[in-house]
Amino acid sequence: MPKSTIKPKKIYMDYASSALSASANPSAIHDLGVKERSKLEDARSKVAKILNANSNEIIFTSGATESNNLAILGLLQRMNFFSVARSLASLSHSFKKVHSLPHIVTTNIEHASVLEVCKYLEKTKQAKVTYVPVGTNGIVDPRAIKKALGPNTILVSVMYANNEIGTVQPIRDIAKEIRHFNKVNPKQNHKIFFHTDAVQAINYLPINVAQLGVDLMTFNSAKIYGPKGAGVLYVKRQVPIRGIMFGGNQEGGLRPGTENVASILGLAQALTKTEKIKNEEVKRLTKLRDYFFNQLSHSNILTNIRITINGDLKNRLPNNINITIPKIPSDLLVIELSAYGIMASAKSACKSGDGKTSHVIEAINPKTQDTDGSLRFSLGRDTDKKDIDYTIQALKEILTKLKKWYN
Repeated sequence: MPKSTIKPKKIYMDYASSALSASANPSAIHDLGVKERSKLEDARSKVAKILNANSNEIIFTSGATESNNLAILGLLQRMNFFSVARSLASLSHSFKKVHSLPHIVTTNIEHASVLEVCKYLEKTKQAKVTYVPVGTNGIVDPRAIKKALGPNTILVSVMYANNEIGTVQPIRDIAKEIRHFNKVNPKQNHKIFFHTDAVQAINYLPINVAQLGVDLMTFNSAKIYGPKGAGVLYVKRQVPIRGIMFGGNQEGGLRPGTENVASILGLAQALTKTEKIKNEEVKRLTKLRDYFFNQLSHSNILTNIRITINGDLKNRLPNNINITIPKIPSDLLVIELSAYGIMASAKSACKSGDGKTSHVIEAINPKTQDTDGSLRFSLGRDTDKKDIDYTIQALKEILTKLKKWYN
């Protein structure tokens, strides 16, 4: 065969697959696509190693909301309960109608991306859901989870740490209760699986999935100082789950669509750094958090106003301060603080601005009124003691100005 006289060069002619302004499509089989695939799989391996998981148990998504949806809906669809529910839907006996449905157990303080999926499944009669209430300290009792389990239960979903009040849930103890239930009920034709939303926990708490005892775990890149637009769903081997979208075989067929390689690489890098500095950052932020609480208790104007600290003081994230100030609306407090250059929030950013009291605050204190203002101050890597001193001073001035609300 005659030797080619053409000088080798790179000419990209796969723009229908992906514009080259960013990167090639990692599913493409040409040279650039293979290189992108290699980067993607390297990121997957790094994430898996940190979680003590296998690489094929890591599914990349667009974020935690998608991951939570995939965990719940994907499991429900794969468990084949839909066909059973449909076949019994024509029966006239209401008992059979209700109790033939698959059953999900969760808590009443979950993130909207879990609660709204559950409410949708209830509304469309695709599942029965039990919302186990947390205590006044914002923590659920594992025994209450155990009590809620039944023959049709297929999934328990409990967030690792709450996004509003920072309370840390006893994930290991809940996992033990689920394992025990599965063990003593061998005649069940299915296993109960355990999912946890670890979005807020990922920065500060242990995330070894084997030690936690979870079957599915969610987190995203944005919360660990990585780029927005990337998330992870850990799916333990042999967990029956299927994709909830169609159009491609990416991510093991569970998440179709071209992967956001740049953001995924950023996620892996951010997670690596997070693990490296975790212990020191937990110690530093715990001191700052406790200093914040102490200043709230002893500052002049603040001692004359009944400020409630929401959530357990011990079992909470090191960066979370959540308080309620009676008779002053949350949105007003957030706006007043913003005028001082302080960016706090009233509740989850996904639900801010809707004018409603936080469902989390209502769950731990049903007597909370719409006029009672709840504030969430969440600390981070750039927060220092001067920031807290300034915030406390600003809060004093704001409450002094708004003292008329107390008359």
